[in-house]
Amino acid sequence: MESQFPDLFSPGKIGSLTLRNRTIRSAAFEGMCPGNRPSDDLLEYHRSVSAGGIGMTTIAYAAVHQSGLSFPHQLWLKPDVIPDLRKLTDSIHKEGAAASIQIGHCGLMAKRSIAGGRPLAPTGGLNLYGPTFPRSIKEKEIEMIIESFGEAVNIAYESGFDAVEVHAGHGYLISQFLSPFINKRRDKWGGSFENRTQFMISVMQKVIMTAANRTAVLVKMNMRDAVNGGMDLEESIRVAKILEEMGAGALVLSGGLVSRSPMYVMRGSIPVRIMGSRMKNPFMKAGVSLFGDFLMKPEPFSETYFLEDAIKFRSAVKIPLVYVGGLVSRDNIDLVLKKGFEFVSMARPLIHDPGFINKLKSGEVKRSGCKHSNYCIAVMYSGKMKCFQHEDDLPEKWREKLKKG
Repeated sequence: MESQFPDLFSPGKIGSLTLRNRTIRSAAFEGMCPGNRPSDDLLEYHRSVSAGGIGMTTIAYAAVHQSGLSFPHQLWLKPDVIPDLRKLTDSIHKEGAAASIQIGHCGLMAKRSIAGGRPLAPTGGLNLYGPTFPRSIKEKEIEMIIESFGEAVNIAYESGFDAVEVHAGHGYLISQFLSPFINKRRDKWGGSFENRTQFMISVMQKVIMTAANRTAVLVKMNMRDAVNGGMDLEESIRVAKILEEMGAGALVLSGGLVSRSPMYVMRGSIPVRIMGSRMKNPFMKAGVSLFGDFLMKPEPFSETYFLEDAIKFRSAVKIPLVYVGGLVSRDNIDLVLKKGFEFVSMARPLIHDPGFINKLKSGEVKRSGCKHSNYCIAVMYSGKMKCFQHEDDLPEKWREKLKKG
């Protein structure tokens, strides 16, 4: 198998969609939608990544309903944003790339001030990582959100997107229903594996029916929740098989819960002092400064940190798989393709340099200049994502610390 693998710059298919190469810009939050609308900054960033050679770029973290919003600068998919999104997809297409949009609902991570009420979750309780106090979602609300996923697919299609990526990982609403750590319901939506998967299945039925072969459908899912009592590899493989049988076009394999194990998703550490300093809410600023190290415990970064688990999915399903997690060098990108993955996905190298893919192709570079400091993640929650190496007004003491990764 390893002797017959696709070249990084050969075309690849997801359903009926053909990408010019095997690279995808991961759906990492850009922080570029003030007022929950796409901005010129969002357009220019994804245009530059597309001009930089990516096969498909993914607009991140778009809420399908107001109740799924967690930030005032997060995209909300409503009909009135279609014209602005159409400008965005047109700019991506002009550069030769495909355009995808990640659709989801934040569930217990939603913020009351923007979501229009208390956050919704499979089971109510306290979420320290918000901090939020979600309530248990009602049956009629479950049905309403399922419908919202279908409406979001229609908006994506009308906006010119070639693909949607359903966010079923990282401890957002679909993942919250899947996870036995979060989902303590005793009705048909909780308890057994069959019940916990019912919300995902219902959402996917609506998404696939609405997409109707007009729009490719990817699903981002957890391989592990990385918390005691959470969903683990065995159940996750069963989830992957369900998604394959339902007709999903590709799976993006990830892991971790942002409400419990956030650095398992991204690896490394967060510069919490910088993160706190950029926050406007005084309570959040104080909370992050005092408790950030406890809430966001570092996880060691290594290249291809999800590969060992992801390989187990390759042998379990035939559906195209997108590898994400610690890809910063051509050698390891080729290694992943040799292991049988159809596509590779990355974000931080493309925040550092939107032209990274073309530079790999020309041989100008073989490795990203990203330092894995996670500064881009620290600042995107309160504003636009940026690489610290492109910040002109950063204090030198911070710059030197961030250089060490």
